[in-house]
Amino acid sequence: MSAVREAYLQAAASATALLGDPAVEAAWAKPSALEAFTVAGLAGHLAAQVVNLPRVLGAPAPDGPPVALADHYSRVTWIGADIDAETNVRVRQGGEALAAAGPRELVEQTGRAVSELRTLLAEEHVDRLVSPPAGPWAMRLDDFLVTRLMEITVHSDDLAYSVGVPTPDQPRDVLDPVLALLSELAVRRHGQAAVLRALTRAERAPATITAF
Repeated sequence: MSAVREAYLQAAASATALLGDPAVEAAWAKPSALEAFTVAGLAGHLAAQVVNLPRVLGAPAPDGPPVALADHYSRVTWIGADIDAETNVRVRQGGEALAAAGPRELVEQTGRAVSELRTLLAEEHVDRLVSPPAGPWAMRLDDFLVTRLMEITVHSDDLAYSVGVPTPDQPRDVLDPVLALLSELAVRRHGQAAVLRALTRAERAPATITAF
């Protein structure tokens, strides 16, 4: 199994553990740190990064050529979209729907998906193509998994902050590809100089170098 697939399974297990924190259940119906998301909806969106993958793998492989990892983000519709745009409303509705059965069932469902994915990912060919939910276009499976690593890492921080628990520390096998992706997207959006200054020169750092 590739290093990215192993890292994804680690991140998925970490997400499952966070979803099972008692603080998540206690805050279930409250607003989250993300605008328009409840804690339940945010938890559902985090879980979706794991629960939905078996369905992605079960779909027929799309025709190529595959879109490169960073280029995927030039095609998605949610970047820069208004909070009430259809694409963002669908994301929130999907999270709420997945969480509808309650926090304990969500944890169990996510844990079952992790167990299933240990087998599925080991069986997939190194060059397997998938169609991301944001498609329609083709991506290499391992590139798509990096997008899921980013989603899990970022939304784990969102959820932990929302319920007042420490953000889970990710191993470097998880964190490094996430930081590489976010750095590439930040450079594309703001330019090399802005990113370099933000990281090294407080006196002339830009106000933001957010990737999205």
